[in-house]
Amino acid sequence: MSSIPKQTLCGVIPCLRYRDAPAAIDWLRDTLGFTVQFVVPDADGSIAHAQLTFGHSMIMLGSAFDTDYGRLLKQPADTGGFVTQSAYLVVNNADLVYGRVLEAGGKILLDIKDEDYGGRGFTCRDPEGHLWSIGTYDPYFEHST
Repeated sequence: MSSIPKQTLCGVIPCLRYRDAPAAIDWLRDTLGFTVQFVVPDADGSIAHAQLTFGHSMIMLGSAFDTDYGRLLKQPADTGGFVTQSAYLVVNNADLVYGRVLEAGGKILLDIKDEDYGGRGFTCRDPEGHLWSIGTYDPYFEHST
């Protein structure tokens, strides 16, 4: 085993930026089932930093700021909707989450279906265009070596 990864609960944590981070937090919590763990608001109502958990996983997010780090990122709306990374959420019931995304007005990009390699899932965008794949396929327990 490599000595580089720290033995921690979650070793890879996606980081996202949103123009309306408070609304994104609400959508991620209410629609996809994230739990808000920690939020650092700025005085102007934006979010300096937030941590949301999903089972043993986590994402960090904040408001889109014009900073050295912020200038390294583009929002999906700035790239014609294209992204270079996406997240996959392992869920118990993809159909349930699919219905919640539809109810919340999320845009479904790849409709829900049973996958040839196992599991059932779909791909959607959140209100600001970030790409989320949601499914029951669990790579830790299916097809692992």
